[in-house]
Amino acid sequence: MLAIVGPTASGKTEVALRLAAEVGAEIVSCDSMQVYRDFDIGTAKPSVAERKQVPHHVIDVANADEMFSAATYASLADRAIADILARGKKVLIVGGTGLYLRALRFGLMDAPPRDEALRQRMMAEEQAQPGILHQKLQSIDLPSAERIEPQDLVRVVRALEVFELTGMPLSRHHETHSPSERYPMRVAVLDPPATQLESRIRARVATMLASGLVEEARALSKRFGKVRALESVGYRQALQFLEGALSTAALGDTIAIATRQYARRQRIWFKKEPQATIYSSALALYQTEQERLR
Repeated sequence: MLAIVGPTASGKTEVALRLAAEVGAEIVSCDSMQVYRDFDIGTAKPSVAERKQVPHHVIDVANADEMFSAATYASLADRAIADILARGKKVLIVGGTGLYLRALRFGLMDAPPRDEALRQRMMAEEQAQPGILHQKLQSIDLPSAERIEPQDLVRVVRALEVFELTGMPLSRHHETHSPSERYPMRVAVLDPPATQLESRIRARVATMLASGLVEEARALSKRFGKVRALESVGYRQALQFLEGALSTAALGDTIAIATRQYARRQRIWFKKEPQATIYSSALALYQTEQERLR
């Protein structure tokens, strides 16, 4: 099967829809935010029309207040893949969450269980000195710190917890975890030039704001309160705007900057993806993979 991955706003959805329609494939999403119901605008979720054109799987499978992990994703993706193949269809894996792709391809590493006492101590440190945990992560595991946003305390705490319990940085665990591939898979990374990606990001942010991102964030915040999903790029800034911390003029630029920083982390991850082919344009990816899929 083929996985089309890469940074946000790189054009993955467009090329995947075109390929899927031509070769009779169905899409299995590989996106850690599109799994959440009602998180539509800020996640650039495929539209209803696009999902009618090509069936999509592992989208809208959880509420934002539910626990959802890479292991959960892999289990749901396994089921979707089995169902698609049983019906004689091809599978396209499409998205930008590198950890989910890694979990699907190779499984997850053996890791120590949660240590609640350690976690409580770390959260107390963070409350006393906001930002201290990410600073600690930078000092012991820079690759993980570059991949994980400071606001994503769930992942920051887990990375520190793994180091505390094993004496080895989480990024090193990932590097040494190399089991056999669970699926025969080609990985195509769509990685356009930085200037082109910047333009696409700004256009996407403008579309999201015009489509009602702020209103969506307000409704989700009222429904779920403070949940991890609302700390993601776009939603976090929209809530800051609603709280008066960002002006109308600054909102779009702030989201675009945060999105560009996130895209940079995605690019770093996917450049290290084993046996991946990197394409600088959607056209080159389409033309090459069209022939292979046929």
